[in-house]
Amino acid sequence: MVHSLRARLLLWLLVPLAAFVLVTSAVSYDAARQTADLMQDHSLLDSARTIIEDVDWDNGAISATIPPAALELFESPWQDHVYYKVLAGNGRLLGGVPDLPLPTTSAAVPVFYDSTYAGMPVRAVAYERLLYDSGRAERVTVIVGKTIASRQAMIESLWRPQLIRQWLMLALVVLLVPLGLTLELRPLVKLKDDVADREPAQLEPIRPDHLPSELRPIVDAINQCIARLKVHVATQRQFIADAAHQLRTPLALLTAQTQFASQCDARDPALFDALKGVRRNSQKMAELTNQLLLLAQAESMTQSSQVQTRVDLTEVVSSVLEEMVQAAERRNIDLGAELANEMYVAGNTGLLASLVSNLIDNAIRYTQTGGRVTAVCRCEGGQIVLQVVDNGPGIPAEVRAHVFERFYRVATDTEGTGLGLAIVHQVARSHGGSVSVAAGGERVGLVATVRLPVWQVKEGP
Repeated sequence: MVHSLRARLLLWLLVPLAAFVLVTSAVSYDAARQTADLMQDHSLLDSARTIIEDVDWDNGAISATIPPAALELFESPWQDHVYYKVLAGNGRLLGGVPDLPLPTTSAAVPVFYDSTYAGMPVRAVAYERLLYDSGRAERVTVIVGKTIASRQAMIESLWRPQLIRQWLMLALVVLLVPLGLTLELRPLVKLKDDVADREPAQLEPIRPDHLPSELRPIVDAINQCIARLKVHVATQRQFIADAAHQLRTPLALLTAQTQFASQCDARDPALFDALKGVRRNSQKMAELTNQLLLLAQAESMTQSSQVQTRVDLTEVVSSVLEEMVQAAERRNIDLGAELANEMYVAGNTGLLASLVSNLIDNAIRYTQTGGRVTAVCRCEGGQIVLQVVDNGPGIPAEVRAHVFERFYRVATDTEGTGLGLAIVHQVARSHGGSVSVAAGGERVGLVATVRLPVWQVKEGP
């Protein structure tokens, strides 16, 4: 199950806020209901008082004349029905509808109650008053009832705007909080990208500038891990370099001794063949040692730490071609060049020379006798492009992705260490470039292409 920090933070914000909106909606509804009840009860009581004010004695008997103003209080656009009843103390009906329900308690004080009339719910009030005439008194009860359509409309008019505002606020939070979380989590995403986009050999600490204080302990922990890893890698590389250096001297001595022994008068042909094999294997071990040393040097050099020296790649290629002429002549290979002038890049001359040397050596080694190898150097789109083109057997498409792996060899019938293209790849990366291989024109031979950034003149402060 994937846990999203953004989703969890949003959940922690929205759940309490949604609960708050639900509670406040219920509280708002209850307040609106109480307000509507209070206003309706006040109107009912005013109407009952107006009616009872017009109940009086007439020729020794109580009579009731209902003024229109008593019922005009209830006029509303919701077409409520208003009912009333006036009763004398002996239960005699003085006016109104006779079957309007009475309250269940005495109406010595105004009594408000809910009931039904004609199949509709009504809100009613019962109000009593004593009327005096010539030393006698009689109790008069006024009952006024009203349907609840206007009350419900009032509740909605009081409650609905608050409900809409609260839910709009919740919707606004749902829209804005993810945006805010996305903006505020950008430093974390940037930190993730900085770590994920690093090259394997890039062991510089992460800069905590412009990071929130909550992320700095994480960056400190990552930097401590990088520091320990850097020490470990440096120790490992130093061991490889030291071992290679230590091996070079005895291998050179072994080669010299076997060469001297093979030149002596040896009558045993088997001994001569054995010495020849020892010499060949020692030369192979010396070559492998030199390649390992060169690879360790290339790996220890990152693009950010390299000395920014201006190097003319054309001169490097020309120098390497001069050294490789004899190897090409031994196999009757036409070694040529198409070099533009002043192809400047930033980097290390020795490592760039090893890059060119390995590319041309591979091309000569794997191209058939009488073949053709051409080195091309030109500027293209702000980059210096070096290509080594041959008309040899090429490399099958399915294995081209593996040719830059260490000790990977396409053909086993040709001598080699399997480190040449790995060194080319590492040197190109350490100089901020790239290398690729593809089939030659008309799918004949192989084209190895290296792209390096053009030398940029740094402006002073």
